[in-house]
Amino acid sequence: MVAAFDRPIPSPAGTAPDDGRGVTIAVDAMGGDHGPGEVVPGALDHARAHPEDRVVLVGDEATVRRLAGELPANVSIVHASEVIAMDEHEPAIALQKQKDSSILVATELVRKGDADAVVTAGHTGAGMAAAVLRLGRLRGVDRPALAVQLVTDGGTLVLLDIGANPDSSPENLAQYARMGAIFSERVLGVERPRVALLSIGEEKGKGDLRIQQATGLLDLTDLNFVGNVEGKDLTKHQADVVVTDAVAGNVVIKFFEGLSTYIFDLFRTEFSRTFRGRIAYLLMRPGIARIRRVFDYERVGGSPLLGVKGTVIITHGRARRRMIGYGVGVAATMARTRVPQLIAEALRPPTGPSAQPASEATDAEGASSAAAAPTAVESAS
Repeated sequence: MVAAFDRPIPSPAGTAPDDGRGVTIAVDAMGGDHGPGEVVPGALDHARAHPEDRVVLVGDEATVRRLAGELPANVSIVHASEVIAMDEHEPAIALQKQKDSSILVATELVRKGDADAVVTAGHTGAGMAAAVLRLGRLRGVDRPALAVQLVTDGGTLVLLDIGANPDSSPENLAQYARMGAIFSERVLGVERPRVALLSIGEEKGKGDLRIQQATGLLDLTDLNFVGNVEGKDLTKHQADVVVTDAVAGNVVIKFFEGLSTYIFDLFRTEFSRTFRGRIAYLLMRPGIARIRRVFDYERVGGSPLLGVKGTVIITHGRARRRMIGYGVGVAATMARTRVPQLIAEALRPPTGPSAQPASEATDAEGASSAAAAPTAVESAS
């Protein structure tokens, strides 16, 4: 399974189409396990392939210039003298101390309107904290969530949260469901998307206390809530939006990454054992290539942080050049299709003297009760 951001996104009625207009992407050039040595070439790949877009590389100028060489006309550099370490345990505090960090400077460009989106392979907690502290949450959003699109035989499935909030409350899960449904309907064009909770059993309400309480909240909404799905059923597309907390979501995504690597390592070993195996590989190579493409998680590019006032893409900390290039492409597509604005419009409370629908009132009460809890940016690591 792989995200579908590198394919044209459908534009159903009421959505903003990807019209191909140029956008400006701020890239945290210093983030990630491999740092600027992979991030800079990957960002330049997108810039050269998409001259209509502008890429701003944010980081130590001398380092970036040395790695980039002669810059394309649509690429510029903004200097940032500090970097948030990947092993930082208190990212929100680190951002307060390191005000010239690359992720903070890149996010500030979006806040000021000098960029349409920001991409980082750096510390996930720092990326989320910078987004919340600099851009702010959309009205009505308690905690943003990281989402990913997974391709199945039945279409595209949205899974969230995959890394933003490890201690989500039942109210948070209900709000993720709302944002995921909006994303699926407004961006992917899925009419009345089916929403489910990821749990240990398919029976509705089965799971821990948090799942049971989230089930009660979702039953009161106008969402097309279908109950639970188990991990084994994700590829069967029994729901269009699957909601979980960051721990389980991150485990699911990384399991698929590891499984795909393991499967193709097995293929490689078995086909290379004998002469017949090598001949068989030549005959099967086109089909294996198609299967590999399905499992190619680098094409995911990155995960959108839903619920903030701007386009923020957080890609894999281990991302190399190719995945960074896809990540910048994800950001460009998200910016062109105005995803944050679409979510904001869908979450905007009705105006006038008419009372709120019961489902919206329930969501508002849930958000209020959750607001007293510490936010993820205060505890993310």
